Amino acid sequence: MSYVDESIRDKFESLSTNLKNAILERDVRLNNIHDLIRVLEDIVSEAEAEEASAPR
Repeated sequence: MSYVDESIRDKFESLSTNLKNAILERDVRLNNIHDLIRVLEDIVSEAEAEEASAPR
């Protein structure tokens, strides 16, 4: 079960619903802004890799 610390909850809540759901599905602990940034970077990297491997 994912956890979002109160100190960054306002930043987390400012994200789109789809992005929040994608983060929560990862079962992560977000204790600080650095944890949030790391997960967002992971999501971007995965999306870029999917896009690069998609047939054209």
